[in-house]
Amino acid sequence: MSELLLTAYNGSILGPIAKVLGWFMDKIYILLSALGFQSIALTIIVFTFFIYICMFPLTYQQQKFAVLQRKMQPEMKAIQDKYKGKKDQASMQAQQNEIQSLYDKYGISQVGSCGFMLIQMPILFALYRVFYNVPAYISSVKNIFTDLVSGIMATDGFANKMQGVFENSGVKNLNPTFSGSDTSVISDSIIDVLYKLPTSGWEAVTASFPDLASSVDTVVAKLERINYLFMLNISDTPLNLIKDGWSASNKNFALIVCALLIPVFSYLSQLANIKLTPTSTEGQSEQMAQQMKTMNLMMPLMSLFIAFSVPVGLGLYWIAGAVVRIIQQYFLNKHFEKIDLESIIEKNKEKAAAKAEKRGIRQAQIYEAARMSTKNSSMADKANLVNSESEALKKADEFRAKANSNSLAAKANLVKEFNEMNNK
Repeated sequence: MSELLLTAYNGSILGPIAKVLGWFMDKIYILLSALGFQSIALTIIVFTFFIYICMFPLTYQQQKFAVLQRKMQPEMKAIQDKYKGKKDQASMQAQQNEIQSLYDKYGISQVGSCGFMLIQMPILFALYRVFYNVPAYISSVKNIFTDLVSGIMATDGFANKMQGVFENSGVKNLNPTFSGSDTSVISDSIIDVLYKLPTSGWEAVTASFPDLASSVDTVVAKLERINYLFMLNISDTPLNLIKDGWSASNKNFALIVCALLIPVFSYLSQLANIKLTPTSTEGQSEQMAQQMKTMNLMMPLMSLFIAFSVPVGLGLYWIAGAVVRIIQQYFLNKHFEKIDLESIIEKNKEKAAAKAEKRGIRQAQIYEAARMSTKNSSMADKANLVNSESEALKKADEFRAKANSNSLAAKANLVKEFNEMNNK
């Protein structure tokens, strides 16, 4: 697997996750190739289904939490209304206790949804890294560039020529290195740039390295076979493809329409997924309901605009992921329509009672420990006071015993002895 690590993202957190996911993607590509399907686009679709199937247990729990949260919203609002405007410590603590008891009753956690999101987000960000640099993770794709890269590096002045190709290509979010002593880094940088080149960029490579024209044609032909979704280069952005189609001598409207379909389908699929996801404003404040409505409107629009500026492969992943979520959501909705929520709540009530009892016992233990600590401290203070007084009297007696016969202390000692004799 060492060949996959050369151009892979090496972040301390996302790096290892991306490499594991990339390893699975590479195996899927190899399997599809053995079946006669050499297509990165198809690999992305199959890989997306694989990822969402693996994440289904998390999705199920998240949906279950969402259903139960909608069920408890009226009770939650009643608690909030009960303590509305009360800012004293006792009221705030009582409100928190009632809210915790309500969550226990429904068997969900106050941070449950956040927990699921925290698990899923690193996976999603790592997937972005995988799709952003496919050759780093699919060795069969990386090997396509091997001969061409060797020829480029053997050409005099290749560093300046590649820098010119990169600067004029429109490729962004890269920081390639074309000089230095580490030939592996240079080779990887060239592959990174070549993989993301638009059609016009390949023409620039041929112009800069005319002796490698045949190698360039071979690489382009292979990429057209494995790296294209219909007319779309999946490493290029829809925006660049639209510009290429419009700037062509004979305007390529077919390319423009196909490029437009990626952001449009991304928007429609996200919108359909939101529409299919059950929501309820019961028990919510008007402000919260409006915020939810705005979010449901903005998220698909964000997907629409972002899809123009990211590689087609990422847009394809979003679309495939949305389709998978739509299918999952449809069957989950059917499942939760049949599920007996009251039975779940009754079981959770028993668990909630046990939790409350444990909390009560624990709080009682804390109170008793604090009380005993205070009591022991008070008794210790009294004992220390008695000991201090006894010690002071003892020292006073010793001082008087040693006092000079003509001193006031000696006379006081005689008075003390006289009183003691009379008391007997």
